Amino acid sequence: MNTHIKLGIVILGALTIASCGNSDKNAQQQGPPPATPVTTYTVEEKSVTTTDTYPGVVVALNEVELRPQVGGYITAIYVKDGQKVSKGQKLYEVDRTKYLAAYNSAKADVAVAKANRDKTKKDADRYTKLAEQDAVAKQRVDYALTDLANAESQVAAAQAQLASAANDLQRATITSPLTGTIGISQVKLGAFVSPGTTILNTVSTNDPIAVDIAVNQAEIPRFLALQKDPSAVRDSVFSVQLQDGTIFKGLGRIVTIDRAVDPQTGTIKVRLSYPNASGNLIAGMTVNLLALNKASEKQLIIPYKSVVEQLGEFNVYVVGDSSKAEPRIIKLGKEVNQDIVVSSGLKRGDVIVVEGVQNVRPGAVVQPASAAEANGQQPAAAAPKK
Repeated sequence: MNTHIKLGIVILGALTIASCGNSDKNAQQQGPPPATPVTTYTVEEKSVTTTDTYPGVVVALNEVELRPQVGGYITAIYVKDGQKVSKGQKLYEVDRTKYLAAYNSAKADVAVAKANRDKTKKDADRYTKLAEQDAVAKQRVDYALTDLANAESQVAAAQAQLASAANDLQRATITSPLTGTIGISQVKLGAFVSPGTTILNTVSTNDPIAVDIAVNQAEIPRFLALQKDPSAVRDSVFSVQLQDGTIFKGLGRIVTIDRAVDPQTGTIKVRLSYPNASGNLIAGMTVNLLALNKASEKQLIIPYKSVVEQLGEFNVYVVGDSSKAEPRIIKLGKEVNQDIVVSSGLKRGDVIVVEGVQNVRPGAVVQPASAAEANGQQPAAAAPKK
């Protein structure tokens, strides 16, 4: 019985040793895992032109609120809402009846004052000649000259009253102060208006037109330089993006940089003028101003798809010695089409993984391959050797 047990143990041990031997041999035959096929990119420096976006509002370069300078009832409206108007064109009329009456009355007062002055002048001349002949008392001459001076003053006062009445009569007709477009009327025929308070309408120019943006105070030197640079207009540095995504590519130029920075926001207002013959820009629209920003020095550029975000940090896989890929934390700058600027973490000449990055693990050996292979596709079969 004991002999059979010992024999079984010997056989089992031999089988176990044989099995271990085979496992070690298989492991030696398999070797390390195969290299991961990827597409790589060598980091280099390039001249970078990015696009900065600023929220903007379209404003009229010239805009005037129409308010009556005399009171009364509106008796005529000469234009339609939204109509194009010319400078000096009649727009509204306030009841002219009392202003015309006041003008005629003032005109008559001038005539009376002048007639009285002419009479007193003749009297003064007559008494002056008589005084030269000692035919009248000197005191009487003084009275005549005083009457003449008073008559001259009355003429001047009457003429001033006539000028005021003429102004009121003229102001009863409201004309356009500029060439542009009139808005929707705020009053109707028969409405009573008060001088200086009632808003009748608004007239504004629309060609050219302007876009206002708020710029951080740190960018003031840049915009001051662009304001003085005539090539900024020729190179279309500034374009306008409308709400539907279309781009208004007029030749915009900086016309005004505000006098002071807003201390609450740390920004300054910049106004740009655009030709607007097409009328696509309308005052009050909210738009995005797109400003090209060419970097003064070359910067590091990498494909954006090579970047991996983990826990709020951005990484790329850098291929080092022995073709091993190791993650490296980087800081990103501005996007440039399909690429992105790297502000720190890489240097020129570094080799990074671009495609196939999802298959790479830290420390894994990688093998540069075509984009198709990096995406998991099988390469075409090689032609048989002859």
